[in-house]
Amino acid sequence: MTTSIKRLPGWAKVLSAFVLVLVVLLAGLRLAVLPGLRDVFGTETNDRSGPTLLKSIQDMSRYDAASGNFQVVVDLEKDAKYLPDALRGTRTLYVGAGTVDSYVDLGKIDDKDVTVNEDRTSATLRLPHAALGKPALDPDHSYSVSKQRGLLDRIGDIFSDNPNGEQAVQKLAVEHISDAAKDSQLTARAEENTTSMLKGLLTSLGFTEVKVTYAT
Repeated sequence: MTTSIKRLPGWAKVLSAFVLVLVVLLAGLRLAVLPGLRDVFGTETNDRSGPTLLKSIQDMSRYDAASGNFQVVVDLEKDAKYLPDALRGTRTLYVGAGTVDSYVDLGKIDDKDVTVNEDRTSATLRLPHAALGKPALDPDHSYSVSKQRGLLDRIGDIFSDNPNGEQAVQKLAVEHISDAAKDSQLTARAEENTTSMLKGLLTSLGFTEVKVTYAT
């Protein structure tokens, strides 16, 4: 006596796979909620990085005269056009803290930019205007406040090499910090500090009159 086994239709296979994914997600949430289970199935982190190699050395001629500390709250939301937020969409609140340095490039000074009188008591220096360095995000003081993701985004995180990646909000934080530095008085403070430094240095060398100007 033989019995025939009916194969599941295609839609049933898709539904079964979807239910299986939901079970895995719920199991992950339970592990995150229950500390005891989380410790049992926890992961161990090992640093197996190779030695750091020195690629090159660059001679620096700039004088870092001022540094600004900035903080911004990034609210980044991505929505699907025809899907509700509960199904597809992300929203991240991220606090980004970083610094921007302002410097004067002393290497651009030419002989014609320095004038000294015969008895070496008076000096005039013509310097380039202060510039802004690249913003540096501080990982120790930058953090995500909240993350909201739709169901499909949560499922996609399972198969992603970088789940819950924060590259987008970090990049946006750097852009906002850079814009804030341009609107600040950071370069003006750098020029003031550079002027004070050079006047103090030349005065200690015997100059009684020191004039510092800035030009493009």
